[in-house]
Amino acid sequence: MSKRTSLNTRLVLFTSFLSFAMACVLMFSTYHIAIQELTRILDTQMEFLAKRATGVQLQEMHGRFNLDQNELDKELLVDIWSYKDPAELNKNPLLLPRVKTAGFAQRETDSGTWYTYVLPTKDFQIQVSQHERVRQVLALELAGSMVLPYILIMPVVLLFIFLMIRRSLKPLDDMKNELAQRDSNELSHIQEAQYPIELLPAVHEINYLFDRISKTQQEQKQFIADAAHELRTPITALNLQTKILLRDFPENHALLNLSKGLARIQHLVSQLLSLAKQDASINVVETPKMICLNDVALNCVEQLMNLAMEKEIDLGFERNDRVELYSFEPTLHSVIYNLIDNAIKYTPEAGLINISVYSGKLQDAYIVIEDSGPGIPEAQYEEVLKRFYRVHHHLEVGSGLGLSIVQKATQRVGGELTFAKSTELGGLKVIVKLPLSIS
Repeated sequence: MSKRTSLNTRLVLFTSFLSFAMACVLMFSTYHIAIQELTRILDTQMEFLAKRATGVQLQEMHGRFNLDQNELDKELLVDIWSYKDPAELNKNPLLLPRVKTAGFAQRETDSGTWYTYVLPTKDFQIQVSQHERVRQVLALELAGSMVLPYILIMPVVLLFIFLMIRRSLKPLDDMKNELAQRDSNELSHIQEAQYPIELLPAVHEINYLFDRISKTQQEQKQFIADAAHELRTPITALNLQTKILLRDFPENHALLNLSKGLARIQHLVSQLLSLAKQDASINVVETPKMICLNDVALNCVEQLMNLAMEKEIDLGFERNDRVELYSFEPTLHSVIYNLIDNAIKYTPEAGLINISVYSGKLQDAYIVIEDSGPGIPEAQYEEVLKRFYRVHHHLEVGSGLGLSIVQKATQRVGGELTFAKSTELGGLKVIVKLPLSIS
């Protein structure tokens, strides 16, 4: 598997390498330009020096040739030899044979290459010689002096390039952070205004993907809601017919089992419909308004009182302080109704359920429901919030959706749902913390 590097790192490394390559190319080209210019200038200097020597009375003169490589850089040798003394040619390796016209010559010696300007006169030959290394060193120094500012400023330039790259790539980090911070159900479009043109195709494709996912989810939820709605009527009719038969044949065990099964199906269908409406907000347009939490709780108790009386459960308020808040009434009704229904379901006959409604000190409202049922082990507090998860499988009635519905509804109104063991009744204690005003 190949090692991955970030786009930021690759751009910085590529820019650094490019800057270094440019410095090398600049040094190379500057050196060659400098050597050409120096050759032209030094050749002119040598020609001028030779012509200047003709303005005085000529006499033989020989430069002191030094084979020391460190001294060659400093040598500019002027040789004047007489045609009457040709033997001098064999003594000095820099002297050239007699020429007819002035010009430049290049000669290889044991010490290296020498450039020579030769100017013949009537009786003498004037030669001005310079070692090749002189020109190379001067060109290198000139090129270095020209490239040095670039090298010194390069770290600062690279720092600015690094900062510019980071700033230019910041929209990528912003998009990543925006997507990472989204809830799993958040499928709204990404706003295009804050992103550059280069990212707009990706933003469009992501928004298109969100639309397709949202449409698919909506279709699934609509199907569940439609199926639950269509099933509710025939199941209710079957349940009524079964109760009529049970009234005529009360000892028939098959009818009893059928009645329990239909009751469970009816409860499951009702929960599925409630869950589908909650997920997709089907046929329910909720707007926050000022409501009395006590009235909502009392309405739920009245609706479920018959179920409690069938099991001879003592259902009532332990604490009922008046609490008014700005929230969604149908959602709060779903929370309280499902919690009381769940408590009745798992509380044994002749049990006890206490409901408390009060306000806290920090602009919060509380709903607390305690029962004398078997409770839930602390290790399973998180598990029971999953859909279709049931703790007490021996009970026939129940779908495992009630607490999941309560959790989603509580989140919708900005509340918190926690579980604990009831110290007074010994069963489960459910605490719902609600803000007095929903944002």
